[in-house]
Formats: sequence, C-alpha cells, structure tokens
Amino acid sequence: MSPASSSSEVPAPSESLAPGALRRKPRTLALLAIATLFAMALWFSGSAVVPQLTAEWNLTGGEQSWMTMSVQVGFVAGALLSASLNVADRIPGSTFFAASALAGAVVNAAVVVAPGPSVAIACRFLTGMALAGVYPPGMKLVATWCKEDRGEGIGLLVGALTVGSALPHLLNAVPVAGGTGGLPPWRSVVLVASGLAVGAAGIAYVFVEEGPYLRSASGFDWRHAGEGLRNEPPRLANIGYLGHMWELYAMWTWVPIVLLASYEAAGWSEQWARVAGFSVIAVGGISCYLAGTLADRLGRTRITAWSLGVSGSCALVAGFFFEMPGVLTVLCLVWGFAVVADSAQFSAAVSELTDPRYVGTALTVQTSLGFLLTLVTLRAVPPLVDAWGWAGTFPLLAIGPAVGLWSMLRLRGLPEATRMASGNR
Repeated sequence: MSPASSSSEVPAPSESLAPGALRRKPRTLALLAIATLFAMALWFSGSAVVPQLTAEWNLTGGEQSWMTMSVQVGFVAGALLSASLNVADRIPGSTFFAASALAGAVVNAAVVVAPGPSVAIACRFLTGMALAGVYPPGMKLVATWCKEDRGEGIGLLVGALTVGSALPHLLNAVPVAGGTGGLPPWRSVVLVASGLAVGAAGIAYVFVEEGPYLRSASGFDWRHAGEGLRNEPPRLANIGYLGHMWELYAMWTWVPIVLLASYEAAGWSEQWARVAGFSVIAVGGISCYLAGTLADRLGRTRITAWSLGVSGSCALVAGFFFEMPGVLTVLCLVWGFAVVADSAQFSAAVSELTDPRYVGTALTVQTSLGFLLTLVTLRAVPPLVDAWGWAGTFPLLAIGPAVGLWSMLRLRGLPEATRMASGNR
C-alpha cells in the first residue's frame, strides 16, 4: 500500500483527541523527553572518560576512537535487526523503550568491571544495540501524539537526546578527589549514566503511553524496511539526514577535544574547556525545540536548509581559530546550535512521507543508515588531523551539509512536499 493510499487510516484530530487525551499529551511528551534525556546519557559515557581510560589502560589512538565507534556500530546492528523484523511497529513503544533502556544500563555498567579495553569496547557495542530500542521508538511515540505539531514534538525529543548525550561531559568536568588528573573516577561517571538509564526505563514503562495517531502494523512485512529508499520524497529526506549525520557525530566527538587542546595550548583552565565541550553539545537541545516549532509553521525544508547552511559554514572556518580559544568557543557554540537543529525535522519529514502503519520501521532504517555513515568521519578525522591539522580537516565535514542542502531544496520542489508540516514545505 502506498503512503498516499494509507493516509486515510490516520484518525482525524477531532475524532481522536478527546479531552482526556488532550490533558495527557503534555504530561506524556514531557515524561518521554525526560526518559530520553536520562537514557541517552549512556551514549557518550565511555567517550567522555577516554582521558582516564587512557591513563589506566594506555589506550592507543584506535582504541580511543573505538570507545565511541563501537556504540555507533552497535546502534546500527540493533536498528537494522529491529527494522528488518518491524519490531518498532509490532511491540508497544513504551515497553520496547523501557526494556531497551534497562538493557543498555546493564551492559554499560559492565564496563566498570572490564579487565581491559577489548571487553569495554564489546560492552559499548551492546550499549549501542540497546539504544537502537530507545531513540527510534521514542520518535514513533511522539508521532502517535502529534500531527500538526509533529516537528515541535520530535524536536523536543531530539533536544532531550542532545542534552542527554552531552551530560557525561558535564559529569566529567567535576573534579573529585581520587580521580585522574583532577577528573572524577571514570567508573563513577559510567555508573551514574547507567543509573539514569534505569530511571528512564521506569519512567517509560510506568508513565508513557501511546497516543491516538498512527496505527500499528498488522503483521510482519520486510518490504517496508526499504520504503524510505524506494520512493523519491522520503528518499530525499533520508539523503538530507545522511548529509546531516556526516557532520554531526564527528563534530560532537572531536570538538570537545579540540577545545581542550586549544585551552591547554593557551594556558586556560582545562575544567572550563570541558564545560565548554558540554555546552557546545547541550546548546543543541534548545535549537532542536525552536527549529521544530518554526518548521511546523514555516516548513521543514526551509528550516533544514537554514540549519545546514549555518553548520556547514562553521565547519569551513572553525579550525582556523585553534589559537584563539575564546573565539573558537563562541564559534563552536553557534556550530553546536545549528548542527543538530535540523535533526528532528528529517525524522518528522520521513514520518509524514511514509506509510503511517510502518513509521517506526522507516525511522529505524533512517537512523541506522545515518549512524553507519558516522563511522566514516569518526574514524577519518584523527589521521587527517595528523596530516592537515584541524583547519584542513573540519572543512571536509561541510560536504555533508552541502549534499543535504541540495536534497532538501529538491524535496521542496516536489508536490508531495505539501504532506509535510500541514502543507508547509
């Protein structure tokens, strides 16, 4: 069944949002955002403590990269498995979210008893697999509550994800006695992140419910896993997302390290460098929500094009200000604001352009492809920095926004674009 022919299966707002549902919607979305924030603290809980792990385990450059890359690979594996089985559309979203967050908490906590980097990297891989049951199902849960305001709703969720991803950097900026070089003991950071994920599981299971929009799949159909790539409108939205992801996680992973090196070279406080690293990521939480609100009114393609243009411009010039940490910090805050502002809008677009019965599967495919692509830039950055420096490496990240900008402008010209944001292209 085509997306257009199945759109009639989505209940009309006046028929489905009874007064009771209207009252539950703000509370449910707020609690889902909190649960997402807590669960996504798992993502960078290993990356943030790389300095302590390097001191304790003498990590090589490759092992340092794999502390982040293993999560990405695990997420891709989990997402592809979920998408191929339509799991996100066949299991109640809150149950799937809660079980995945709890599993992630357990395998992430296992890092603290790992005898060395190999076991720790394996645990981080399993953490990524578990998080594939948190992020895409969370977006689907938002979509079951939002229609005209879907960009704002998913923007709220991705904003929570962004702040949660930044949280380990904040935890790691707090000096604690007994840590390494003034840093907190790394096991404490990892365990706090796991504890937050346990809280996320409890919130999702007890308080989060599915809304009245979007019907569940009637059965397993593997063909729906590829719908977002076969049809041009969702394919263009996915290409835009891939361009965005080419830049995003490389920026999130390496900019805090660049700031730390810049601050150290200038004799500035290392602790404040880590606070700056947290802020550069966390500021995106604000932009996700603001961009979602604007996209519902002004159009998905317009807001994503603006965001891609600003973030790509920042990538082109950021590396040239390494020796000016103050200017670099301000520029990176602008970059952090823009680089993730569009993220939710690619997902909202896909949810509006695909069969409403299989939105969970479409979103899972989208995120799995995006996170698979992040492995390229995550791994490529260190050797390129050795060869060209930051000024020569960061501009390569702008390739993604350029491709994404082309795809969203192309999508804007299609008649199907009027199915997004209540007709706002």
